[in-house]
Amino acid sequence: MTPSPKSDATTPVTPALAPYVNDTRFFGHPRGLSTLFMTEMWERFSYYGLRPLLVLFMSAALLDGGFGFDRPAASAIVGIYAASVYLASLPGGWIADRWLGLRRAILWGAVLITGGHLSIGLSGLAGGDGAGKIFFFLGLTLIVLGTGLLKPNISAIVGDLYPEGGARRDAGFSIFYMGINTGAFLGQLVTGFLGERVSWHWGFGAAGIGMFAGLLWFWMRAKPTLGPIGEDIVRDPDPAVQAARENKVKLVTGAGLALLFAVFAAAALGWVTLDPQAIGQSMTAVLVGVAVIFFAYMFLAGGLTSDEKKRVAVIFVLFVFAAIFWAAFEQAPTSLNLFANDFTDRDIFGWEMPATWFQSVNSAFIILLAPVFAALWVWMAKRNIELASPAKFAAGLAAAGVGFALMIVAANQVVSSGGTVLVSPWFLIGSYFMQTVGELCLSPVGLSSMTKLAPRQYVGQMMGIWFLATSVGNLVAGLVGGHIDPTKLEQTPTVFIGTTVALGIATLILVLMIVPIRRMMANVK
Repeated sequence: MTPSPKSDATTPVTPALAPYVNDTRFFGHPRGLSTLFMTEMWERFSYYGLRPLLVLFMSAALLDGGFGFDRPAASAIVGIYAASVYLASLPGGWIADRWLGLRRAILWGAVLITGGHLSIGLSGLAGGDGAGKIFFFLGLTLIVLGTGLLKPNISAIVGDLYPEGGARRDAGFSIFYMGINTGAFLGQLVTGFLGERVSWHWGFGAAGIGMFAGLLWFWMRAKPTLGPIGEDIVRDPDPAVQAARENKVKLVTGAGLALLFAVFAAAALGWVTLDPQAIGQSMTAVLVGVAVIFFAYMFLAGGLTSDEKKRVAVIFVLFVFAAIFWAAFEQAPTSLNLFANDFTDRDIFGWEMPATWFQSVNSAFIILLAPVFAALWVWMAKRNIELASPAKFAAGLAAAGVGFALMIVAANQVVSSGGTVLVSPWFLIGSYFMQTVGELCLSPVGLSSMTKLAPRQYVGQMMGIWFLATSVGNLVAGLVGGHIDPTKLEQTPTVFIGTTVALGIATLILVLMIVPIRRMMANVK
């Protein structure tokens, strides 16, 4: 999650909204922010609590309570799942804008996510055979659908709490951002311990309880703290036009769900066999193709001026390099998680730390470093040494590259010992530190750049393109992240070498493009 785009516009506050947006009882902010903070914290608790368990659970042997999938397949499934979560934000925002409204979309999203966790919990009772897998993958599907409804729309309501825009709005999003990372940090500690030390399904259950807590909190607190904010949609003055618009959304949504159900049923009944790696590769090709077609349309038929075309060209460049960054960064729940499980010394005074606890390191560093980087950018700007967006992107790619270079050293130590040596945990901690530095250089800057560069009539679609880059990155990370295996030691350094080289080449190319890109952004403030 990145901070919201800045806004200097002033929106009139109606008498109905005034008590809720002018409220200052939550650390100088509206009480509604506390409702959204806690809801999102618990949702991220559940999402990040579940995610690192997935690859370990699916690749665990049946005797160990898992599914016994091979690691590349398990990793590809995690990549598809994470990519689908980001993709679902696009129709989720559309459904909220045109039909449900923000509040109902969030509530239904929370219900679906809770139901998804319940289904995954039931998979443990159903056993590791066909029935168990059906409940498990049904649960993942429900979580994807629910997150698509909840995640984009809860952020939109945060923005609605500050119709005046400005610094107070930015501060509100910073508080919201801390809630996200607090949930991610705690979720991975709790579910990781229960999942690895007690039972996989105790870990899954804890994630579900977290989401249920978020659902109850929003259900009880939304009305008294948010009032009418997010309850309705922007309606067409003509009732007939509005009814036709809503019917179209319902029809498209129903058709999409019917198609999804048909595919799921066919797979569950054994009529079709789904290959996760093949699906991941196909999805990657399709999403990249969608991006290329979209940008081609923008240039050829988007009705853009010459200056707008330059800006869109910059967005395309940033899209490519953002996808490369996320393809490395999102290996956290796959390759780096498996490396922590198999090859890292986790002994602390005779007690073995759960491997999934390393997943919390990034969230902890974000909480610590986000204020530092925010202050750094301001300090540099005051001294007229502000870095342009492509320079910050290049710094982010370079930092992530250093993080994965550390893992090459660690992997070579494992290989040279024949797999008998467990390496220091400081390799992973150092790698996550550098990746966090990279994230803070690239992620907030990327979101801000989308809003500044996008032509006015395409701002929403450009935000979708940003999520598309993250989605592509998750898919690639899933496809490469499963090649960490104690039985195939030689693959381990290869994964990290390939990632480091890709990040290094991307950094060099982007550095060479900084000057021409800055010229194309000359009029962007």
